Amino acid sequence: MDLIDDDGAPSSRGNAPEFTVSELSGAVKRTIEGEFGHVRVRGEVGRVSLPRSGHVYLDLKDDRAVISGVIWKGVASRLATMPEEGMEVIATGRLTTFPGQSKYQIVIEDIAPAGAGALMAMLEKRKAALAAEGLFSEARKKPIPFLPDVIGVVTSPSGAVIRDILHRLRDRFPRKVLIWPVGVQGQNCAPEVARAIRGFNALTPGGALPRPDLLIVARGGGSIEDLWGFNEELVVRAAAESAIPLISAVGHETDTTLIDFASDRRAPTPTAAAEMAVPVRRDLLAWLAEQEARLTAALSQGITRRGQRLADLSRALPRADVLLEVPRQRLDRAGDRLPAALIARVRAEEVRLGKAAGGLRPGVLTARIDRARDRLDERGRQLGRALARPVDTGKRDLDRLTPRLDPARIEAARQRSEREFNALAARLDRAGRAQVEGWKSRLAALERIRQTLGYTETLKRGYAVVRSEGEVITTAGAATSAGILEIEFADGRVSAVVGGSAGGGAKPKKKDTPPEQGSLF
Repeated sequence: MDLIDDDGAPSSRGNAPEFTVSELSGAVKRTIEGEFGHVRVRGEVGRVSLPRSGHVYLDLKDDRAVISGVIWKGVASRLATMPEEGMEVIATGRLTTFPGQSKYQIVIEDIAPAGAGALMAMLEKRKAALAAEGLFSEARKKPIPFLPDVIGVVTSPSGAVIRDILHRLRDRFPRKVLIWPVGVQGQNCAPEVARAIRGFNALTPGGALPRPDLLIVARGGGSIEDLWGFNEELVVRAAAESAIPLISAVGHETDTTLIDFASDRRAPTPTAAAEMAVPVRRDLLAWLAEQEARLTAALSQGITRRGQRLADLSRALPRADVLLEVPRQRLDRAGDRLPAALIARVRAEEVRLGKAAGGLRPGVLTARIDRARDRLDERGRQLGRALARPVDTGKRDLDRLTPRLDPARIEAARQRSEREFNALAARLDRAGRAQVEGWKSRLAALERIRQTLGYTETLKRGYAVVRSEGEVITTAGAATSAGILEIEFADGRVSAVVGGSAGGGAKPKKKDTPPEQGSLF
């Protein structure tokens, strides 16, 4: 309708028609909505209000004007980027009025940052706020396990990223991999990634579905808009709260997202994340082989040094004949004195016996026996009276306790005692078996050490023991003067003659005599 009606009758106050407030507000609403049914507005986000209804109320402003805006709940849930105060945005929608307050506003149907500069400004602001909370602190970061048994991967199941990760893990060190499929861009990216991280952490260790020891959040490269889901606060907080160590591998090496700061380790690419997760199996095997060789060499050198030390000490010991000379002389002197000492002792005992026999007369013995019998009779009477008193007391106690004796209670107590005894016997049996097994293990270990340190093990490495008439030959001169030699090898003994053979040739002899210490050649 027109605000000025030419056909209207003139009033007493002029040609202008009269409108009610509602009519005028409705006319303004229709005019504004007709002229501005679809507009795009660029400005800075001012005040932002998020009531419980789910709608979003905000202000768009520049250096000279401010316009109110509203994003209804259904539209707000579909937005790729939620508006934040200070962000420069481009809002698309329609203008309308709010008659209740005589103000106009824009009903926003879509809102997006005004270029990469606005996104980076918002990113830096969000990064500073999260860093102030300590979510990026190095103290929160957990060490990456050296060799995880199960690895959880959060990524798209259909992209090249998961194939690269699985291929790299298979080449380096095959591990169990759990994949949690998520969208890696768009509106659903952030909530799905956060839900996947928290879902892996909620798994029970040792359950039917094993809990991962390490998480990898991965995505290929892309623009800042494509990677924006990994800059959302929801994802950053989920990564910081993860009790499982987490590696972020989002984008290429030059791409940086906020999850990289909250994760425990950042990988420049998804392939590099797989390399960080596990070591190279071939390198570990080579390192183990090297360590085994070093240990074997160290043991061999130690045994050689101790063998040489033992040989040196054995040469420093005096001969057995020298050590036994003095004890043999003392034994000879004692043997010479022994017959005379025995005769003197027998004569002394005969004198003592003669003295004692003089006092042993039948009358004296009879009197002593009578006195002993009288004392025995008196003690017997005292013993009878002493025994009668406890018996009487016991009978009275038994008469008093007899009514209280319940066979069922006695049987229950007996059964309980029997169960306890059986339990203790079982525990004793288990403890005894465990102790015996421990002794067996220690004995087997000592036996292995004994065999390792024995000279027979040295014979197996190509050495031999040379003897002549049971004596060990240690020099070439002694071997030449001995003539007939007996040489012990690891698999038997042979006899030989210096400069020839004994009995037509060396004849092997079985190892039927106990080994002796000797020099090794």
